[in-house]
Amino acid sequence: MKVVQVNGYGGVEQLEVIERPVPTPRAGEVLVEVKACGINNTEIWMREGAYGTDDKSGWKPEGVQFPRVPGSDISGRIIEVGSGVDPSRVGQDVVLFPFTSSGADGTEHISEDMAFIGSEYDGGYAEYVVWPATLCYDMPLDDYVKSAVFSVSGLTAWHMNEQLQLQPGQTVLVTGASGGVGSLNVQIASRVFGATVIAVVGDMKIEQELKRLGAKYVVSYRSDQLTEDILAVNSGPVDAVLDVVGDALFKTALAVLKNGGKFCISGSAGGQQTSLDFRMLYLKHLTFYGSVLGTRDEFGRMLEAIADGKLEPVIDRTFPLEEAAAAQSYFKETGKLGKIVLILKAD
Repeated sequence: MKVVQVNGYGGVEQLEVIERPVPTPRAGEVLVEVKACGINNTEIWMREGAYGTDDKSGWKPEGVQFPRVPGSDISGRIIEVGSGVDPSRVGQDVVLFPFTSSGADGTEHISEDMAFIGSEYDGGYAEYVVWPATLCYDMPLDDYVKSAVFSVSGLTAWHMNEQLQLQPGQTVLVTGASGGVGSLNVQIASRVFGATVIAVVGDMKIEQELKRLGAKYVVSYRSDQLTEDILAVNSGPVDAVLDVVGDALFKTALAVLKNGGKFCISGSAGGQQTSLDFRMLYLKHLTFYGSVLGTRDEFGRMLEAIADGKLEPVIDRTFPLEEAAAAQSYFKETGKLGKIVLILKAD
């Protein structure tokens, strides 16, 4: 089978297209013919070593074991089952829950042994992948490419919103609103939780599309008076912030939060280190949440919302598997809206 593997930490030159044997599912596993795989910051940061501070980096302290096949937003069809798996699952179209864990229900995402597909396991930049049968869910849409944009980005966004416990009528600031997680934060916060969304983007040319997705207001981080812009459109401070940017917008986010406001972060594309005046934290009675992925129950609720039409895929561009390096380079460019997806065998 054709795969794209990462040979070590570094630039896109570390991505290599090679042939490997098709894996065999073990007990409790299935073999999935991969149809499409969405691209995430996760696999790019894994390759670049951005999760660590030394020469090793990954979800686990020991770092990534190279070569590794990246890719975690996977849709495809089960074509073979291992022992103990119902044979009737052959032919089922599925999306993959993106990590394994021994954690109890509701805590699996914070378990010490959480292991991520595409980082600790070979992932979806491949024509076939093996995965536990219990972590393969019915595909929510009748389209492989559209279904491949939700597993990681959607679960991350859903968990962020649930952590904040958003209430109808509350106002939430969504940073990085043009990206995979950000565009889903806009939809989930507005369409599922009933919040009023202020979306922060770079290019205002996508303003109308973000409003169609659920944002009431759209502001540009390029404004010289961003804090004032946010306070003006909302007629005052916001209730909560859903952040994927980090340092670049951190000061602004705290400045526009109301007393008793909530701040949830799941990424740091705009800077991984920042400065915090603790007086801002305690004098405003702010609550901070760190967020990575989510639970299986949340994944199921997200898939139901997608199937019910409450959430829609936002896709900027697709690439064939062989052009994974070009796709990852394009992913890092600004001015996009939505996900980048690798197409393998989409029907």
